[in-house]
Amino acid sequence: MNKKFFLPFFILATIVTFSSCSSKLKPLAEQYIKAEPQPLEAIGGKVPVTINATFPAKWFNKNAVVTVTPVLRYEGGEAWGTAYTYQGEKVNGNNQVIPQAAGANVTMKSSFTYKPEMKKSELYLTFEAKIKNKTVALPDIKIGEGVIATSALADAGTATPALAADKFQRIIKEAHNANIMFLIQQAELRTKELKKGELADWKNLVKNANEAPNQNVAIEISAYASPDGGLDLNTGLAEKREKNTSKYLAKELKKEKIDAPVDARYTAEDWEGFKELVANSNLQDKDLVLRVLSMYNDPEQREKEIKNISAVYSNLADEILPQLRRSRLTANIEIIGKSDDEIANLAKTDAKALTVEELLYAGALAKTTAEKEAIYKKAVELFPSDYRTYNNVGMINFLNGDLSAAEAMFNKANSVKANNESNMNLGLIALTKGDQAKAEQLFGSAAGVAELSEALGVLYLEKGEYAKAVNSFGATKSNNAALAQILVKDYSKAQQTLDGVANADATTDYLKAVVAARTNNVNGVISNLKSSIAKDKAMAKEAAKDLEFAKFAADAAFSALVK
Repeated sequence: MNKKFFLPFFILATIVTFSSCSSKLKPLAEQYIKAEPQPLEAIGGKVPVTINATFPAKWFNKNAVVTVTPVLRYEGGEAWGTAYTYQGEKVNGNNQVIPQAAGANVTMKSSFTYKPEMKKSELYLTFEAKIKNKTVALPDIKIGEGVIATSALADAGTATPALAADKFQRIIKEAHNANIMFLIQQAELRTKELKKGELADWKNLVKNANEAPNQNVAIEISAYASPDGGLDLNTGLAEKREKNTSKYLAKELKKEKIDAPVDARYTAEDWEGFKELVANSNLQDKDLVLRVLSMYNDPEQREKEIKNISAVYSNLADEILPQLRRSRLTANIEIIGKSDDEIANLAKTDAKALTVEELLYAGALAKTTAEKEAIYKKAVELFPSDYRTYNNVGMINFLNGDLSAAEAMFNKANSVKANNESNMNLGLIALTKGDQAKAEQLFGSAAGVAELSEALGVLYLEKGEYAKAVNSFGATKSNNAALAQILVKDYSKAQQTLDGVANADATTDYLKAVVAARTNNVNGVISNLKSSIAKDKAMAKEAAKDLEFAKFAADAAFSALVK
């Protein structure tokens, strides 16, 4: 709550003055004890409390031993906290000594494992007291009432499970190359080159792409000269090779009635190609050649320095330079895939006609959870060796609240192939079971999963690390994200998040009512609780005992809603 309130602080019974003729025990006055927070609050699945007490001067008997234990009592049970034992100055023991003359201040910290029943509860101190060997009966003392449990609204079961995504591409781009080689300082096309299988295959590929209804083809011609000889000579040589190649290709395309765009260019000296070939070669001194290329930018200086490496140049002339005297033909082909309507229809009528990528894509296209489930189950049937199919069926099970079936499918996906998506999803399952350690381990094996940040947000939220949770949720619009913002008291941001939740449910409206309560908006409390209860009648009972709304208990409209 935005404003803490303190119930009257009841008496902490303890030992006071002991005279030679009396061993009577008297309680401390209420001003000597303080329990915080008031009311208690559930944080990370625990209900912590700090009790500060003062033993005034001359109150603690020198022969007394008192054990004080906080206990939280609720309908159907009770939870015991940490016991603290104190002793007088004449007691032979290892407990904290309370000087009789001066008295002392003591702090007792304790924590209870949260249960929903604790919302309506009472905090007591119990006592075990002895003076020497005589047991002294002391009554339990009530020191607090109720637990705010807003943090318990965190729900890993509503987090977004990880989808194992398809790799469907509407347009697939491919590039296919063929080379026409030339002799040194020549630009004429040789019959031997024009009849080789590489070029014939390339032309057939272009023809097939041109005729295919779902393919587009564009052609590039890149003509080169090797970087030996003068720049002017090589420029003219490369230009002639490009023109001769373009003329030949235009004739071939016309003959096959192929109307494809052709982009032609030439490069006088192919230094980039030279560098690549040298780097990939087995030349003994290739590092020396590459160093020369990096040291000099001027083409003529480069050529001069390389020729000076006499031991290497003959190998370059025999192995590298001939590969650069060429025209490279590139067919850039676009393969256009099925439309969304075609894929969606085939998923329903003839799923076997789809690839696994298309079928998984169809699942992403489906509008309803039931449609998605049917598609992903068909994917499991047709592609049982693809882990994504099992994970995505498990994802649907998770969204439907069937966590047992979901866990089985995520484990099956991992048995086909260990994968990050299923690990993250299994982490969410672990969180729903309260196993934070296992969840954290599984999330550590889910790097790169798009939904991981939200899952980690839930983990931090349930651990009580609210600032970390807010940071991890980022711009996520969910009940869990809004809850984290409420718990760091960023009510404006929480309201924005709740307003952006896509499928608002009873919890969404309940959290809006909490925001309204913490910002003293009475109308907001009533209207949002009314909406929450309309979606889930059980919310009325929750609101009635929720200390978030304690200050509205006397409001007639509130009372009418939660009765």
